[in-house]
Amino acid sequence: MTAFWRLSSRLGRCRAAGLAGPLAMVTVVALWASTVTIGWALVYWPHLPDAFSFTAGLEPAEHAGFLDALYISMVTVATLGLGDIAPENGWVRIFGPMEAIVGFALLTAAVTWVLGIYPALARRRALALRLSHLRRTRTTTRQLDSAAGASILDSLASGVATVSVDLLQYAESYYFHDGDEHTSLANNIGYAQELAELAATTKRDDVRLCGDLLGTALEDLALILEQRFLPAQGTGAATFVAFARDHGARRGSD
Repeated sequence: MTAFWRLSSRLGRCRAAGLAGPLAMVTVVALWASTVTIGWALVYWPHLPDAFSFTAGLEPAEHAGFLDALYISMVTVATLGLGDIAPENGWVRIFGPMEAIVGFALLTAAVTWVLGIYPALARRRALALRLSHLRRTRTTTRQLDSAAGASILDSLASGVATVSVDLLQYAESYYFHDGDEHTSLANNIGYAQELAELAATTKRDDVRLCGDLLGTALEDLALILEQRFLPAQGTGAATFVAFARDHGARRGSD
């Protein structure tokens, strides 16, 4: 997935990056399926044709090659059932159901993966859009120095923490481009830092506390980005700049 992401940057981030994540996921699933299919074909191959039965019209001696073993494996892993060639002797009869179970598990894993990544992307984009809304309303210190301001900062801290957990559990979600600048976290995360710094200048204790929580959540997010996806940057602010650059974002745009 990293290779697809780097390649997209060479081809032009705006157009190619939107396809990097989905194409990489398809490639990974295809590699899973290919590895399983070829691996089980290598198990069947030495047992052809003696351990298999063939339908009328097929000459066993003519169907004992690797392509025939690959065909048997593909039919089995796809859970299509036994076709014109079926195992009939010894342990080979056990291999078929075992591969079918592996194929079903592979399908389940792929679907679960997709269903896990896209909600994580939705949460990341929702946080980015929330930050974009706040930035475009040009929140002032006086407006932030209120119970509503404390609530906003607390919700942002919770959102940043959620994104951090999503990146830990679904690291591959990093390689999905958010497209629109208002839903791009890389484009808007810098404003969260500004709000945390702004909260430190307010008079209310609850606002300052929530600002500290937001600042700590941002530090954790920066650390995850630096350790897993970006070269060492030294500071959280530098890491977020590198994050924006890697995603082709324009930080601070109105």
